[in-house]
Parts: sequence; structure tokens; C-alpha cells
Amino acid sequence: MPRARRVLVVGIDGVRLDTLARVPTPHLDTVADSGFLAPVTVAESTPTMSGPCWATIVTGVRVTKHAVWSNDFSGHRLGVFPDFTTRLARQDGRRTYVAAAWEPLVTVADGGPMFRRPTRLTHHAPPADTPQAWEDADEATVRDAVTVLTHEDPEASFVYLGAPDETAHHLGCGAVYEESIAAADRRLGRLLTALRTRPTYADEAWTVLVVTDHGHRDEGGHGGASEAERTAWLACAGPDITAGARPLRPVRHEDVAAQVYAALDRTPDSHWTLDGTAVPTLPQAVLLDMDGTLVDTEPLWLDAAREVAAAHGHTLTDEEGAGVLGRTCADTAAYLAMLSSRAAADQALESDLEDTFLTAVEKGVRLRPGARDLLDRLADEDIPAVLVSASPRRVVDAVLKTLGAEAFRTTVADGETDRSKPHPDPYLEAAARLDLPPGACLVVEDSPTGIAAAEAAGCRVVAVPSATPVDAAPGRRVLGGLTALLHAWGPYGT
Repeated sequence: MPRARRVLVVGIDGVRLDTLARVPTPHLDTVADSGFLAPVTVAESTPTMSGPCWATIVTGVRVTKHAVWSNDFSGHRLGVFPDFTTRLARQDGRRTYVAAAWEPLVTVADGGPMFRRPTRLTHHAPPADTPQAWEDADEATVRDAVTVLTHEDPEASFVYLGAPDETAHHLGCGAVYEESIAAADRRLGRLLTALRTRPTYADEAWTVLVVTDHGHRDEGGHGGASEAERTAWLACAGPDITAGARPLRPVRHEDVAAQVYAALDRTPDSHWTLDGTAVPTLPQAVLLDMDGTLVDTEPLWLDAAREVAAAHGHTLTDEEGAGVLGRTCADTAAYLAMLSSRAAADQALESDLEDTFLTAVEKGVRLRPGARDLLDRLADEDIPAVLVSASPRRVVDAVLKTLGAEAFRTTVADGETDRSKPHPDPYLEAAARLDLPPGACLVVEDSPTGIAAAEAAGCRVVAVPSATPVDAAPGRRVLGGLTALLHAWGPYGT
């Protein structure tokens, strides 16, 4: 059963990127390490104030469309360009949730609310405009949010923490400001714990985004064009992003709402005229299947299985042939022995299969469309590539004469781990050889057998089906081929 997709966006107001290097933020680090943390430069046309920046973040359109030009929202166009919680609730009937203390976000104060119609809302306005009052308001906000996130089922949520910004306004960007950021991180930790303690968490796929709207001058305050004011950041982790991923282009505030929609598998309507898009990323390493993925050897393997089966008195049906794709020689030999009434021992069948397949491969193999371009792109981007195959070493080495052994940091063939695909061992071995966690690796596979192995290892997967259909799932994208993956990555240097 597919896991249910869910999204949590945590907005922490006014946190300078350079301050994160000095302040312990273990919970934010967990999100960043599981995905990415990237700087965001506030667009020159956008005032470095909370209203315009948050409006861009939650609507996915720039200030010229949403028309929130200051912290007084009067004259806005949020009815035309609504926030993601309102759009998902009104247009898709999804359950959405907002928790915030700053009044214009959720009340009619100063021309609000920015969040027009989420299905669930909690609000605790600070009783006074002081740093401590804002800390108390954030504490109440998170207390309510933890309850909702633990016991209810919002599909998309936004939780706002405002104390760091207000502290900087009152006291500058010194020690008290840094402590406020550390407190916000502890509150982020409680929100993440709330997700993990949900009774249905094991059946869910959560994407978490943590974002700030703008920076601050050293003495506190913002609204100008200095680098300190105009530099924000976004951290993002989820089932579709590899750990330690590298964004392929500069990240923008308008990308946040688009990332939310992508995490929920919601394709934006062209009439929304979003300015943002989901952030394309490159993984730390790519682990590549061979047969059917990089080279068009699946027909050769199927022919070999049919030939060996026929030699032992069995005609392989199309359905039975699908069962050998992505399997090792040993697994296929055992399968054929079960099907054939006069089959030889498994070991003899295995030897026949390997010899027959190798003979076909040595006559020459064709690369799958995009295979050479993909390997060249990985080399140019300095991304390690590893070949992980269910074929024997003799076959792998024969194919490497066409692919080029120099394209791969290392290769893993059948028999070089305790178990082969569909077990996770080959992909775990490949990641270990690179000294990377499996979650940092993107696997490219064509068969359900290989996909099962990669997902069991904890890798993200791009499926490029060759002979057997594959469904999309959290942590697994299905593309039409390798050229589609290259297209998703975009041109070099973007």
C-alpha cells in the first residue's frame, strides 16, 4: 500500500544564515543533513520585510502578483494568488493547518489574513511586543501544533515562529538573539518528534521544509538592501530528496510553495501562474543498474533464459519470462528447474545461463538512449557513479568494454555480496565503498527486482522501466528513460 504523502513547513522569522554557523541547531541540522540547506537571496524587487517575503514563500508567486508590499497587507491580491494551505483546502479538499502568533498571518489585522482559509488554525497573539512575550507566544503555538500534528491528520501544515525576529528588533543580533534561534530550533525538534510519534507515521512519507524570510542588520532591523538583510535560507528533506543533495540552481522563496505541491504529487494548474518550481537537486552519488538500464541486454537475457529452458524441455511463457528479468543466474536457474520436468541440477542450469548470456553479450551490446550522456554528465559534475549488477562478473566485464570501466568509481557484480538483488546487499555494498549512507545515493533501475533491492537498502530511486511497468511511490520517481532524468536535471551550470 502506498505511503500517504504529508508536508510540514516551519517558518522561522528573521534568522541570519551566518548566525546558523555559530548557534547549535541540531534539529535544523537533521533536516539539512537529510536533504539540503541552501541560501536564498530575496529578490531585488521584494522589500526585505516579513509581509512581502512570507507572501512569496506561501503563495509561490512574486510580489508583483500577490501585491503584499509591506507589513500592512492592504491592497493585496491574495484572493487571486492564495497560500498553499488555502489552495489545497479549497480546490482539492485536503486537510491543511496553520499555527502562527503574528496577527496579519491569520487575522484581519493590518489587512490580513495571509492564510485565507486553511481547514484548521491555531493562533496565540503575544500580549506585548517584547522578546519574552514572543517566546511565550511561540511556545503556545508549538504546544498546539504538536497536539494537532500528533493526533490529527493535516496533509499540509505551516507553523510560524516569530521570536528570533522580534528579539533582533529589540536587542540586535547578539547573544540573546542567538539564544532565541537556539530556542526556535528546540521547538522545531518538538515538531519533528510529533511527526515521528504519530500512530500512522510508518505509513506516511513526510517532507519537511524550514525557511526564513529575511536576515537582519547587526544592530537589528531590516528593510534595506544589504547582504545581511537580503540573505535568507531554505532547508528541505523528504522522500524524494537524497541526503546531502546539491540544488542545481539558486533556490528562491517562490519555490517553497511549488516544493509543497510536488511533495504532495500535486501538479500546479497552469492558471495558477506560479513563479516558483520544485528545486531540482543532484545526489552525492549515483548507483546504476546495468542490464536494461544502461545497456539493452534484457532481450538478450530473456532469449538466453528461453534457450536454456527449451533445452531442458520447457517453453517459457511471456509471464514466466517477465519473472526472470532483473534476476541473477542462480535465481533464474532455480526458477527454471522448478518449471522444467527434466531440468538438470541448478548449478548446471546456472552455468548454461551464464555461458549463453555471455556469448550474446560478447557479440556486442547497445547502450540505452541517454546512457553515454548520463555517464558524461556525472563525470563532469564530479558525482561518483557505481555499476551495481545482478549479472556475473564475466558479463559485467564484457559490458564494461562498451561502457568504459573508467566511467565508474567501482562496480558490484553478482556473487560479490552475500545476497544479490532483490536483497539490499549489493546497494549497501556500493554505498559503503563510497563511504556514504544509502540515503545519499540515487539509484537508477529498470526492473521491480532491482528497485526492491535499492529501496530495501534505503536509497532514493529513479525508475526507467524497460520491460516491466513500475509505479511511482514516495522515494521513487518513474521516468520515461535516462534522457528524461537528464532533462529533469537541466543543462549544465544552471
